[in-house]
Amino acid sequence: TFPARAPTAPELERVHDPKFVPRVIEALAGGTAYLDPDTYFSPGSAAAALGAAGGCIDAASALRRGEIDLAFGLHRPPGHHATRGTAMGFCIFNNIAVAAAALRAEGLERILIFDFDVHHGNGTQDIFWSDPRVMFISFHLWPHYPGSGPCEETGRGEGDGYTVNVPFPHGTGNAEYRLAVERLVEPLADRFRPEAVLVSAGYDGHRDDPLGGLALDEEGYRMLGARLRRIADRHAGGKLMF
Repeated sequence: TFPARAPTAPELERVHDPKFVPRVIEALAGGTAYLDPDTYFSPGSAAAALGAAGGCIDAASALRRGEIDLAFGLHRPPGHHATRGTAMGFCIFNNIAVAAAALRAEGLERILIFDFDVHHGNGTQDIFWSDPRVMFISFHLWPHYPGSGPCEETGRGEGDGYTVNVPFPHGTGNAEYRLAVERLVEPLADRFRPEAVLVSAGYDGHRDDPLGGLALDEEGYRMLGARLRRIADRHAGGKLMF
């Protein structure tokens, strides 16, 4: 296990606007309020948000060094809606982006981020929109919050083609996810050859989630985990972090 230590400002500023980081930390110290209509904080939120980001950095670094062969972050708040300069959708700092940036700083050249939350990972997309060293693939419900993620959003400049959105209609389940992994994710990974695989692992696409709309079940998530494990073993020396 890795303690939830606070990251340094430079670690956060690899992916977040330098003006955003102190402004949010100062706001979190103020008691209880809302950063946006969905994103509230309480007296413990600063420690939780900073700890989530710092713990993910340390777990990813241990994975890179070969000290562990699988990492799973059990933390709140989540992160994939947080953009470079905005906290939103229950997310304060973008934990998976912070972890990916830490791996880049430690010398990895190609990182695959796969997002299977029911919502589109708009923040992660925003952060790596122009970066060909990070391939971002998102499977998500469409239309749904936050309103981004159509298949036409593919990146910009050198990053064009390294953002891959797969919007699914209501009721999509295991069979469609398996087909998309086989025909899209695995071939893209074979071309990209990631040195680490990071996963935004939201389980609100489960058929029993009352606010979702997708129809995955335990077997569907087992399939996704196994396929991602295979990609990590084939290209990244097993480096896999959820």
